[in-house]
Amino acid sequence: MKVFKFGGASIKSANAIKNVAKILNSQDLNNCLLVISAMGKMTNAFEKITDAYFNNDQEKLTESIDFTSNFHFKIINNLFAENHIIHQKITVLFGQLVRFLTQNKSKNYDYLYDQIVSYGELLSTTIVSDYLNEIKIYNNWVDVREIIITDTIFRDATVNWQETEKRIKTNINLSKLTIVQGFIGGDLNGNTTTLGREGSDFTAGIFAYCTDAESLTIWKDVLGVLNADPREFKEVQLLEHISYEETIEMAFYGASVIHPKTIKPIQNKKIPLIVRSFKNLNSPGTKVSEGVTLEPTIPCFIIKKNQVLVSISSLDFSFIVEENISDIFKLFHKYQLKVNLIQNSAISFSVCVDNNLNHFDLFYNEIKNMYKVSFIKNVDLFTVRHFTENSLEGIYKLGTSLVSQINKNTAQIIIQKK
Repeated sequence: MKVFKFGGASIKSANAIKNVAKILNSQDLNNCLLVISAMGKMTNAFEKITDAYFNNDQEKLTESIDFTSNFHFKIINNLFAENHIIHQKITVLFGQLVRFLTQNKSKNYDYLYDQIVSYGELLSTTIVSDYLNEIKIYNNWVDVREIIITDTIFRDATVNWQETEKRIKTNINLSKLTIVQGFIGGDLNGNTTTLGREGSDFTAGIFAYCTDAESLTIWKDVLGVLNADPREFKEVQLLEHISYEETIEMAFYGASVIHPKTIKPIQNKKIPLIVRSFKNLNSPGTKVSEGVTLEPTIPCFIIKKNQVLVSISSLDFSFIVEENISDIFKLFHKYQLKVNLIQNSAISFSVCVDNNLNHFDLFYNEIKNMYKVSFIKNVDLFTVRHFTENSLEGIYKLGTSLVSQINKNTAQIIIQKK
C-alpha cells in the first residue's frame, strides 16, 4: 500500500491536474491511495464565503460564491467535453452549499466554517477523480467524512482512531486506486469537521497508519524539505534525510512543509515519508525515517507569524504558582490558543501564542478580570534548530528582540519587526 498526498498547488489549474496524471502514470498505482486538498487558494476563497455569510453580507456572499464557482467551472471546461457528467456533479455540489446556507440556523462560526470550507476538497476530488477516469486511470472516489470519524471540536477535530481504522479496513478497497479528501472528516452526528489548517498531510498520515502503508509521499512545489522557507530566506538547502524525531521537533516549532500531527502515526509503524517535487520528478526529495538525525547538519529556520506575546501577572503581584498556571492553560485550551514559547519568573508568566483562529480577544476579555495582562500582537517567532552564532545574527537585525530562549539545539527569538 502506498499513500500519495497532493496539495492545492499541485491541482491549481487544468494543466496542473494533467501534470498530476503524468506523475501517476510514472508510478506503480497498484494498492495506491490519493489524498487531495482543495485547489489552489480555494480554502481561502471558501473562508471568504464563510465570513460573508456569518456577517450577513449578501453582496459579498454572492460575489464570493460566484468567484469559487467560476474558478472550478473554468478548470472543468478545459478538461472535459461540454456534455460530460462532471458539469452536473459540480452544479449539484454548489447547489448543496447554497441549500445549506439557506436552511442553516446555527450561529456557531466554527461549525459554519467546517460545513462550508469542506466543499473545497469535495469539489477538487470530484474533478480529479473524473478526469483520471476519463484518461483511463481508473479509481474509486470515497467521501472521507464517512471514514475519518472525529469528535465535535470544529476546526480542530480529534480523530477517533478505533472507529476510523475500522471504517478504513471495511470500506476502502485497497486493491484499486482510491481518491479521498484531505483536511476533512465527520462526527457521529453526520456533521462535517476539519482537522486544522493544512490538515491534508495529517489525513495522509491517518490512512498510511491504518493501512500499514509501505510509504507515504507528499508532493510539493519545492524539491523536498528545505532548511528554511524560500519566501523568507534567500539561500536555502535541501535536507536529504531527517529522522522522525527531528521532523516532529521541526513540525512542533511550526515548519510548514509537514503538518505537526502527521509524523507520529507513521513513526509508530516505521512508515517512511518522502517529500518530493511535482515539478521535478528527477529529484529524489527528502526522506523521513529512522537513522541520521539530519543530513546535511545545517541550521534550520522556522518562522511563525501572527503571534501574540502575552505577559500575565497576579493582580496583587504575588507569585505565579502552579495553580495560576493551571487556570491560565485552561483558558488557552478553551479559546484554542496554541502556546509556542513559555518563559516565567516569580511574579510573571509570558507566552507566545498563535492567533490563527482570531480567538485572542475573547481570551483577553475573560482573563483580564483575573490577572494583570499585557500583550503585543503581530510579532514573529523565529526558531532555529542546530543554530550557530552566525545564523542568529541575521534574525536579530530584523527588528526588536522581545524575548530570546536558547538551549543546546534550539534558539527561539520573538521579533517585533521594524
